[in-house]
Amino acid sequence: MTIDLRSDTFTMPTQGMRDAIYTAQVGDDVYGEDPTVNRLQEMGCQLTGKPACLYVSSGCMGNLIAIALQCGRGCEVLCTRESHIVCHEIGALSSIGLSQPTIVPSTPEGLMLTDGLDAFKRSYSYDMADRTLVEVENTTSGIVYPIEKVKAIHGWAKANGMNVHTDGARIFNAVVETGIPLTEWARYTDTITFCLSKGLGAPMGSLLCGSNEFIEKARRLRKLLGGGMRQIGFMAAAGIYALENNVDRLRQDHEHAAAIRAALEETGWAKIERFGTNMVFFSCHGTTNQDVIGYFRKHDILFAEDAGFCRMVTSINVDDGMTDMVVRTIRGYRP
Repeated sequence: MTIDLRSDTFTMPTQGMRDAIYTAQVGDDVYGEDPTVNRLQEMGCQLTGKPACLYVSSGCMGNLIAIALQCGRGCEVLCTRESHIVCHEIGALSSIGLSQPTIVPSTPEGLMLTDGLDAFKRSYSYDMADRTLVEVENTTSGIVYPIEKVKAIHGWAKANGMNVHTDGARIFNAVVETGIPLTEWARYTDTITFCLSKGLGAPMGSLLCGSNEFIEKARRLRKLLGGGMRQIGFMAAAGIYALENNVDRLRQDHEHAAAIRAALEETGWAKIERFGTNMVFFSCHGTTNQDVIGYFRKHDILFAEDAGFCRMVTSINVDDGMTDMVVRTIRGYRP
């Protein structure tokens, strides 16, 4: 048995989800005739309080569409250096979305510093790019944005004629951690994406939510990007199952991550660098990241190196017994 802590993207569908996929009703979604996709999109509207919703193949596609439509050629999006759109989306926001990222100050964990935003106000000048969008990622490497900070960013953006897009790939981790409903988080953003994969356990897909006018344009851009999908209700059924069954269980992932963090804190060789929801980042002392990773691999425990730190991520595939095994292995390691 291998315990995979590399990422929550390695989750596998449960039997219940497989059954939902198998029995799904489908139609041609390009024509808007897939009943399961339509139901999923209605759920997205209900969950976020946004008027319209679009099923897209990935969070990357959802972010790209949101930025391209609200920013685009000759305009800038304000974001942090650590944001996924900068680090992990192969420059799509500029190479395809024709938007320029402008990096704003952030905390060591990657959260945008609201008191530094005023320095990025810009009056109109014909030879300078317009700044039209602010992008927030919640959670950021497992760290939840305080709702007050989200409100402040939104208020600043609106006061300066800008929209806000939220990369909410793991927004339900924030919902479960804080008890604040998704509708409240979504009040302070013009558009929002969230993944049905990762901690929710579906094989693919994200939802992009916003106004009716925005989603109509988004549907056309999705098609332009090759994202027009036909009988995709099979995967939409997995997303519905995930939303109905796998949100509250994210608490277990958070509890497992907390247990792993506590075990690491007991050692003399690990220092916690970042911790939030289902992610633990730590540095190694008196040993190397690769030595620690290699030791755990010999015990059939996989985890990754990220930005110079070791990173362990819990998910639906990591149960209580597996967490206990990880804790025992941490306590058994001697540099």
